[in-house]
Amino acid sequence: MSITANITGLGHKGEGIAEIDGGKVFVPLSLPGETVEIERDGERGHLIGVLEPAPNRIEPFCPHFGSCGGCQLQHMDRPSYEAFKTGLVETPLGFAGIDAKISRFIDAAGDGRRRATLHARREGAGYMRLRSHQVHDIDACPILVPALVRAPEIARAVMDAIGEADVSFTASLSGLDVAIRTEKKQARADRVMPLVQHFKLARLALNGEMVLQTQAPLIQMGRAQVELPIGSFLQATGTAENILADYVLGAVGKSKSVADLFCGIGPFALRLAERRPVSAFDSDKPAIAALDKARRFTKGLREVTAKTRDLFRDPLTRFELPFEAVVLDPPRAGAEAQVREIVKSKVERVVMIACDARTFARDAAILVTEGFTLTDLQAVDQFTQSTHIEIAATFRR
Repeated sequence: MSITANITGLGHKGEGIAEIDGGKVFVPLSLPGETVEIERDGERGHLIGVLEPAPNRIEPFCPHFGSCGGCQLQHMDRPSYEAFKTGLVETPLGFAGIDAKISRFIDAAGDGRRRATLHARREGAGYMRLRSHQVHDIDACPILVPALVRAPEIARAVMDAIGEADVSFTASLSGLDVAIRTEKKQARADRVMPLVQHFKLARLALNGEMVLQTQAPLIQMGRAQVELPIGSFLQATGTAENILADYVLGAVGKSKSVADLFCGIGPFALRLAERRPVSAFDSDKPAIAALDKARRFTKGLREVTAKTRDLFRDPLTRFELPFEAVVLDPPRAGAEAQVREIVKSKVERVVMIACDARTFARDAAILVTEGFTLTDLQAVDQFTQSTHIEIAATFRR
């Protein structure tokens, strides 16, 4: 049975909040100030219709919005959108006891996302439906770079060849890099091999193993070109990577010795090395190997020391941190163990790039409590129309 509800707030997942019978009900696709008709299932509400829209509601630009779960915020005007995403960063910091405001909100969508993972299922190929484990079939995705325009078609071809799978795409300088993941133990590489020629792929991998490569997938990072390892991390948009790298270069200033921790394939280390020696660490062995190879084949770089190290279980100790500046770009879990060693060291400057606001706030609180000051805070919006935001921050002792 449907009920009428008033939306009074917005949760951190971008869902409208209605107060019903003394409890909160979360309603996707609704906005504060709206009167809506919903079907309630406990704390969840399914939007049937908007009876009185909010003044900041706009028409979504994608015909799949509302069914596809890939985007959550296309119905929100720009000022409200930026305010919501700013709150995603500032609110956890406030809870951690840090009164800090974002100094700059940067649109980093660029030409679109160069990476995407589509789910290939019997019902089609696309992203998961909103609040569902069912796939919403799409013909195109407007937030992807033009090079990924055939991604849904390729995912459906994978389904036809070997059955249900998750198909990850990366647009590289040398063509599409496609990595297939499937739970089918008997999935045969020869069944998907024809896709390389048919779709002119640079590389195709199946469950982490290369099936066929016509060209090494290359990513430009400053002067260097890096061969992308299978399944390796890469910023979602090239524009965001450039913006974040410029931020890091500016934030380390004239520091003569720099460590790049959680360095990945080297988007920061390789650019930093154009001006100074850099020590780079990450637990991902293929990423470190790719960084080291790029360093060896790029002219004009200063010394880059790239080492494999699990910074969660084995962080650099205070005695191993003889650096003026440290760059941190941890995964969503943050860098708590490493930060606790940094505060015991003589490091003067920490530049942090973070993809999770809550773990960032936790790590920032450790730095601030132990004598660092948060001197700059910026939001870099590469996951547009979603509830994710990238954070760039500088701390000085």
